This record gives sequence, structure tokens and C-alpha cells, in this order.
Amino acid sequence: MSSHYWIQAPLRADRDQLRAGLALPPLLAAVSAHHHLRGPYTAVGTLLRLIGPEALRRNPDLAQRHRIELQETTPELAGLVPAILRPLEASAKGPVAVSRYPARLHSLRVSHGLVDFLESYLGGLGDTPRTLVVNDVEHADATDQEFLAVLLRRMPARLLTVVVTTGPDTPPERPGPTSESLPQALLAHTQRITAPDLPPAPAEDRPAEPQAAADELALAYVESDGVTDDPATVAAYEALDPARRAALHDARAAALATAAESEPSLRLGSLPYHLERGSTRNTAGVEALRWAQTRCKYLGLYGTAVEYGRRGLLLVDAEQQPDFWWEFTRDTAVSLAAAGRADESAVLQDAARRTSIDPAVHMKLAYETGMLYARHFAPEKRDPDQARAWINQAIAIASVLEDPQERTFFSVFNRNGLALVATRTGGMDEALRLLDEGIERLDKELGLGERSWHRVGLRYNRAQVNAMSGRLEDALADYAVVMDIDDDFSDHYFNRGNILRRMGRTEEALADYEHALTLEPPFPEAHYNCGDARLELGDIEGALAEFDRTLVLDPGNVDALLNRAGVHAELGDPQSALRDVAAGLELDPGNAPLLSLKGRLLAEQGEAGPALDALGAALESDPDLAEAWAVKAEIAFGAGDLETAVADFDRAIALGGSTAIRYNRGLVHEAAGRFAEAASDFAAVLAETDDEDAAVHHASCLRAERAGV
Repeated sequence: MSSHYWIQAPLRADRDQLRAGLALPPLLAAVSAHHHLRGPYTAVGTLLRLIGPEALRRNPDLAQRHRIELQETTPELAGLVPAILRPLEASAKGPVAVSRYPARLHSLRVSHGLVDFLESYLGGLGDTPRTLVVNDVEHADATDQEFLAVLLRRMPARLLTVVVTTGPDTPPERPGPTSESLPQALLAHTQRITAPDLPPAPAEDRPAEPQAAADELALAYVESDGVTDDPATVAAYEALDPARRAALHDARAAALATAAESEPSLRLGSLPYHLERGSTRNTAGVEALRWAQTRCKYLGLYGTAVEYGRRGLLLVDAEQQPDFWWEFTRDTAVSLAAAGRADESAVLQDAARRTSIDPAVHMKLAYETGMLYARHFAPEKRDPDQARAWINQAIAIASVLEDPQERTFFSVFNRNGLALVATRTGGMDEALRLLDEGIERLDKELGLGERSWHRVGLRYNRAQVNAMSGRLEDALADYAVVMDIDDDFSDHYFNRGNILRRMGRTEEALADYEHALTLEPPFPEAHYNCGDARLELGDIEGALAEFDRTLVLDPGNVDALLNRAGVHAELGDPQSALRDVAAGLELDPGNAPLLSLKGRLLAEQGEAGPALDALGAALESDPDLAEAWAVKAEIAFGAGDLETAVADFDRAIALGGSTAIRYNRGLVHEAAGRFAEAASDFAAVLAETDDEDAAVHHASCLRAERAGV
């Protein structure tokens, strides 16, 4: 059976030897994932630089479909794919340039898009499988770890055998919430190969290198960008005089700076690595790390932005370099919050408050702390009152800023945060008032115009508040303005699609969901909503395809498992439906709709006892689940227990049951000889449908009632 592999050994040479003993398909590529080389997407970028040009030549459609993934992970390919145009960013102006940042899961979506790209490329190579070797994975950036987790789970080894090599320890979980875990993927999807436990050679058995050879080894370490793990090479480097070590890093940085003009990904890896170890670490090193942090935050690589920020903070002094200190601190704190690590962000913000006496710094910290309490902390720790207190402090400081433009901007910006807090406590009218006042102040005092980030951001927030408060037409009007200016953001189309669904405009909603998928790498929420919309429109096969895709991207999506099970049942495939139900219940054992569907499926197979057990568990979880009462009633009816059937149907209808349930209760009344009650139920069905069977039963019951049967 074909398999992926995970090779563990202390040294790279040992891992190479173990790999040489495997019978593997022809090599596609062997790459290093060591973050010293290119930072985020080191392994991905190396692979794509090797195969990308050929893949795009073979299948030009891939350029448009995967333009975002290719450009964001491998900027060297930017000239081969359509440009990502964000005209609103180019027009940003004012005291603070504001932009929107990707969601925390954007990098996961990128990973899925990259796997899609690889599958398409490999599919065009014929039937011959290939091998991808990824080395140094224990030193990989979070982005490569996430990609490898997705690749190991999704990629069939018969198409591409993935060989991951690491040191003897399992790579640790990345900090913060993780949607795709590399340690779990390695354990679940690879065959593990380890080296025998051999004691290291005693240090005294290793003869000292001659000075000239030692210098060559130290140079080799630096020119490897700190990736080599050869013991003699590492020892020679560590034995260098600090000044000599810095000089070697300076020389390597100079060469890389030239290379980075055509290979910009070097600016995220080896270039800052050497600059922060060279003689200009406190100047050029700081600037390189700051550029890298800013770039990663812009791309939504929040965990990586945190690491650059922490490296930068080790090099700067708050008194000597206050601007750099604050920029590193602010973006690290914001990135921690965006990465789902709010507690760490709070610790850093408190440390910053103890360090600075700058009013503007305290204003911005107050706002960010307010956001922690409003949205970023775990639900049990969120506190709208604390959020309001901190944001009020930010508003108060903004009101006394000396620069009138900054005073206006930050007053509006901070009140925008207060509007968010208001929505958390149901204060929709207050939120709308704050947003309207903000738009008016921007127009009157800054004159930024409609086409500015600030104005668009406020409009977007107002659209969301209008949607939350049920003002759907107003929300659509706001989105129309926003999308006229900022039409390349998938969230706009996704959110508008949700509003259109609520208004019953399902075909328009589906069009918006589908367009959202062209503006972002694949994300399961949009496919799930497409499936739901297709179900509503009667496109059962299309819905099944969308739920299939949802579960490829997110196997733990219980709602998708439920809906796909329902589709399988409707298509006459109860075994597939039961498999999905079982998978869903493994993830959520008390899920009432899944238990109810299980009861229905078992009942249809004649297993009344197990069906009633499932329905009982469903009603224990949710006593108000009309569907479960209805299935329970059907089982009673089939067993001839008409009174129980009527009682259960009564309960289902009282809970808002469908016309189908009303029709079935009519059948029970008819069987019990209660023709007036039966006729009433069939009449209620006919008031909403043109059901021919209901019409026949209605007429028959009326005749029986008149005849006094």
C-alpha cells in the first residue's frame, strides 16, 4: 500500500541515509522548510519556483484560479499570474493609512488552494506517481507546517508520496488555535521511520580542525544561512570571534540584498537572519525585521508576524528607538490577538503601558485592550463593560491630541470600536448613531471623500449592524456603496449573499457565494452556503458536490455532514447517509438533528428499536426538535399505536412542524376514524400546497364524515 513517510533522526545525513533505503516513486523535488531560508512558505516557495513555470505553461487556467496563493507564497511568480489589484489601497491617505487584513484562517485557505494546484499539476503528468521530500520540518515556519498538514491529509500517496524529515522529536503544536495540526497529521497519515538510538561520539574523539579548515567550515555555516546541522560546521561557527562572526554575516547579507532584487522572498528569511546577527543589527537588522513583520501582517500570517516582532523587540531600546519599539509592540500585540492568542497580547500590552508615557501610545493600547474584551478573548472572558471602559479611555485621549486631523481621525476610529461594543450588548441604535456621526465627521473635518479606507470601513460596519438588526434593505444599500468602491473582497459578497438568503432571494445569494469563491482561496463556509442554497433551489446533485467540497476542506464540519447525510438519504443511499451521521456523531455525540436523522434512517430500514433509542437521545438533547417527534410518531403509527402517534404529531406541529407532518397526522386521524380532524389537517396542507394525495384524502374524509361512518 502506498504511504507517506515521516523520517526521524538526529542529523540530516542520517535522515538522508534512511530515505535512500526506501523504494520511492521518481523525485518531484527535495526542498528544505527551514525558516532561516525564506521565512514563511520556505518549502512551498522552493517547490513552486521549481514547478510553477512549467505548471502554468501546461495549464494556463491555473494562473487565474490560483493567483492569490501563488503570489502570496512565491512572489517570484508574480509576473506569471494576473496581478492582484487593490486600487483602494493605492488611494489610501490621511493621518493613518488604514487597510483591511485577512481573516485568521486565510493562510489555511491558501494551503488548500496550493494542494488544489499541486493536484492539477500532477494530474497533467500522467499516471506516474512522484515523490516530494521536505527536510528540516522541525525548523519550519507555521505556514509550511500548516501546508504540510493539509497536504498529508488530502494528497493520495499514489499520486504524490510525501516524505517529511525531522529531528528525533515530534514538531510541537503551533501556539494558538490550530485548524490543521502537523503533529496530528504526521501521526495519522505517515509511516514513521526512526534511526536506531546510538550514543553520540565522545567529544574527545573528535580531533580539532586546523585553523584554515575551521574558517572554511564557519564560512560554510554562514553561507548555509544557519541551516546545516553538521556538528563540525556548527562547532566551527560557534567558536568564531564575535567580530569575525558579524563580518561573515555582513558579507552574506550584502550578497543576499542583491539577490533579493529578483527574489523578494529572501527578505523574509535569510536576509533578516544575517542582518540581525551582523554589525548593523540595531539599524539595518531592525529595519529588515520591521519590513518582514509588516509584510506578514498584511498577508494575514499573524503567527509569523509575531515572531518577527519578538525578534525585533530584542534589538530595540524603547528610549533610544521609540518609534521602532512601538511599531514592533503594536503589530505584535495586534497579530497575537488576530492569531487567537489574546492572553499573550494582553501581557504584551500591559508591559507596553509600563514602558511608555506617550499619550498616543496609551490611547492605542486602550483601544486594543478594549478589542480584546469585546471580541478576541475567549467567550467566558469577554466583558462588554470592560471593553467600553477601555475604549472610553481611548476616546478621551483622542479628544486632546494636538494635531487636529489626528484628533478627528482617532476620535472617529475609537468610536467605531465603541459601536462594536454596543452591538455586543444589543445596542444597535447606539451603534448606528456612532457610525453615522463618524461618517459625517470624516466628510466635514477631513474631507477624505467616499473612496477612502476610513469611509469604506465605516460603511461596511454600518452594513453589518443593519444586517444584525434586521434592517436588510438598508444593509444592502450600504453594501452597494462599499462594493462599488471595494469590489475585490470576498467577505462583501459572502455577507451580502447571507442577507439575500434571509430575504428569500436564493438565486442571487448563490451567485454572490460563487463570486466570493473567485476572490479568495477555497474556504469551506462559502461552499457550505452554496450547498444550502442549491438544496433550497432543488439542485440536489449540485448540493451534494458542494457539501463534498466543504468536507474536503473541513472534515470536522458537523453541519455539512448532517446536510450531506440528508442529501444521500434523499438520493436513496441510506448507507452513505448513515456513514455521515456516524462521522458527525463521533465529533458531536449529542447533536440532536444527527440523532434524529439516524432515527429516521434506521426506522426506514425496519429497525424500530434502535431508531427509538436514537430519537430518545435526540429529544433528550433538544426536546423541541419537531422532526424527532414526527419520526417517533411515524414509528408508533407503523406499530398501530394510533394514540401515541397522534400525541407525538401534535407535539411536532405545536413546535412548528411542516405540512408533511400535518399530512401524516391526517393519515393517523383517518385511520382512527376521526374524519373531521383528518379533513382539517388535509385542508391545512392544501392551503399551502397542491398535493394531489392530500386532495384525495380530504375528499374521502369529508364523504366519510357526511355519511356518519
